[in-house]
Amino acid sequence: MKSARVIVLANGRLEAPDLIKRRLQSWQGALVVAADGGSRHAAAMDLAVDVLIGDLDSLGGPDGAGRFASAARHEAPAEKDEIDLELALLFAVRHGAEHIAVLGALGGRLDMTLANVLLLAHPGLSGVRIELWHGAQTAWLIRPPGGTLGGRPGDLLSLIPLGGHAEGVRTEGLAYPLDGERLAFGPSRGLSNELVARQARVRLAAGLLLAIHTPQEEHRS
Repeated sequence: MKSARVIVLANGRLEAPDLIKRRLQSWQGALVVAADGGSRHAAAMDLAVDVLIGDLDSLGGPDGAGRFASAARHEAPAEKDEIDLELALLFAVRHGAEHIAVLGALGGRLDMTLANVLLLAHPGLSGVRIELWHGAQTAWLIRPPGGTLGGRPGDLLSLIPLGGHAEGVRTEGLAYPLDGERLAFGPSRGLSNELVARQARVRLAAGLLLAIHTPQEEHRS
């Protein structure tokens, strides 16, 4: 069941499902893991669930479970220290994931939304590219020494420090460049920068940056 690419279905709101289906066209053959109630998004995405994971209390009884009879089941107790999405991500990493797209991680309960975003900083997931997809928007974590982003001029890129200050931040390809600066944890300075090229580069010496890419059509609509 090893797979370098994994799609994880979480139990939040699925924003713009038709758009996400188009984004998934290049993900054919990826392993599909549903975090319990995230399985409800499978039909809208035309996805066959390969693995169900979590306490499985949101499947809707025997009829709901029957829709996923061919999926491998990894059931966890209802009273546990981890949320179902955390279990799904750790499962994916253990089974060889190098790139994970998470659908339905945002919306609904604010505490769950924040917890889902902060899972990007989980130490057990540090070697894997994990993206949260929300319609056309994409969020992921940038660790030292940094990384690159492809897009189009006019797209927005926000850089938000997580867990403390981000030090020595340098950017290329953005309208408001940073040159070895600190982005402090708390202030909103890193929000809504703009791409001026088809590729931007972000380097940092220390800390963590939550990167959020918003295509120009999305933020101008």
